[in-house]
Amino acid sequence: MDFRTIVDIPKPGFRIEPLERILFVGSCFADNIGQRFAEERFDVVVNPYGVMYNPASIGHTVDRWLENNQKEEGGGVISTAFFTLGTNHVYRLRETGEIVDNCQKKPQKLFQEEELTVDECVDYLSMAVEKLTKHSIDINIVITISPIRYAKYGFHGSQLSKAALLMAADRMCRKYNNVWYFPAYEIVLDELRDYRFYQPDMIHPSSQTVEYLWEKLTENYFSSRALQFLHDWKPIKEALGHRPFQPESDDYKSFIAQTKEREQQLLSCYKRQ
Repeated sequence: MDFRTIVDIPKPGFRIEPLERILFVGSCFADNIGQRFAEERFDVVVNPYGVMYNPASIGHTVDRWLENNQKEEGGGVISTAFFTLGTNHVYRLRETGEIVDNCQKKPQKLFQEEELTVDECVDYLSMAVEKLTKHSIDINIVITISPIRYAKYGFHGSQLSKAALLMAADRMCRKYNNVWYFPAYEIVLDELRDYRFYQPDMIHPSSQTVEYLWEKLTENYFSSRALQFLHDWKPIKEALGHRPFQPESDDYKSFIAQTKEREQQLLSCYKRQ
């Protein structure tokens, strides 16, 4: 007897390789997943200008990051980008009409809150995808919807916001052959319905939930080489994270030196392939 529904995860037309350079832009869920990739030694850029919740702000981040990385060696080329959409609500500065990415704790009366339509979400995301593709020709973009609900909209309002994002994500996958959808939102709502998978605020996913999504992501998006790297890296990672009783002892210093040498050998091995 099965007591839960399992979300089908479509296989993408690409695979993530070990030590890839990956860009994460979006809600705090992007921070969580991006940090998980960093722990596994991927070369990640995570929300370089702060957490971004809506498609317009994600587009602004991509523009700014591309502009600031043109002079970087290799042009800052990346292999994969993750866009994690949180809401279609935006704040427009009344004085200029500009959509702002951060209200910087200024008085609410200076801003006008609006909801992007599905078409507007697609337009902002399309500009970001096309600029990234022009910059990194072989890039793949993965869109996810943050499972975090926005109680301030009311839960019905939050669902309407997510619905607009879901429709925009689906249209993006149909529009571009290098855009894919990873169903983090559906996995949390359908497979992990119990509140034990949330933080005490009952809104944000717990670390256990993030780990579960990481497992689903690796199972479906990682190449065999990437999975092998995770296997080889795990004991070294655990050794580096070990907390000794006597951190200043010669034995421990020797242990750390040997472990770091193993780390460098492993990284060099996978970089050469």
